[in-house]
Amino acid sequence: MDAADLKVFEAVARLGGMSRAASELNTVQSNVTARVRQLEQDLGTALFERHARGVSLTPAGQRLLPYAGRIRQLLSEARQAALDDGTPRGALLIGCLETTAALRLAPVLVAFAADYPQVDLSLQTGTSQELVAAVLSRDLEGAFVCGPLSEPELLQEVAFSEELVMIAAPLHEGDLPAALAGARKIAVLRSGCSYRQRLEEHLAHHGLTQLRCLEFGTLEAIYAAVEAGLALSLLPRALVEPLRRQGRLSAHRLAEGAGWVETLFIRRRDHKPSSALEAFRTRAAASESGAVAA
Repeated sequence: MDAADLKVFEAVARLGGMSRAASELNTVQSNVTARVRQLEQDLGTALFERHARGVSLTPAGQRLLPYAGRIRQLLSEARQAALDDGTPRGALLIGCLETTAALRLAPVLVAFAADYPQVDLSLQTGTSQELVAAVLSRDLEGAFVCGPLSEPELLQEVAFSEELVMIAAPLHEGDLPAALAGARKIAVLRSGCSYRQRLEEHLAHHGLTQLRCLEFGTLEAIYAAVEAGLALSLLPRALVEPLRRQGRLSAHRLAEGAGWVETLFIRRRDHKPSSALEAFRTRAAASESGAVAA
């Protein structure tokens, strides 16, 4: 068993067929079939069940697949490390909370793109739960997520600190009891939203439990639901303050100390960061220092 055999095995398993794997690997189907058979012979067990629609993994194949995926990723990282001469270049995939993207990253991305034109930066938004999983699986090189976080495989550093406020319909400005009295639902981003638990804990402190939940895919949808009086939500003050000044919603501070949250930048502990990632982290830190100084 060698890395080349495992690469072929992983492609067949992921794509569900020998011919599809051959196409991706730029080889002929007979070569793929021969390698899979050789691997099965070396291991002494069948890895695939063959059928008219392609192949599916046997229990042994299912057990082997995670290791093949890890080896494929490590080989890719080894190649990138060998080619990384200290000049930021190539692909860089970063994950980010929707709120952090809207509030913090626009100037960072503009400045980074101008300073490092050889880096192909992609930003993927998601919930903290989704982003943590993507970093752990090596699909993202790093991500901004909501803290605190207990995950020994990840390195984490505080990137930003935010004050969270509960938002309600505009007619409740300055009148938290009225906002709470009319609460029937909460509005959050999709499952895994970082702020949902905090909002539910805050409402439970006021005797409100088991409120129905509206899940949305965008911040604008949350704003619309809150503005219409359909739900309460919890978001960073700096993000919603312009809307409050426009009269679109009301904002209410949480109990002292309860409203502050740290946004963490995470990456795998066992992964050597690329020069592109190091440059991005430096740019993000400089941006935050400038904002604090201002």
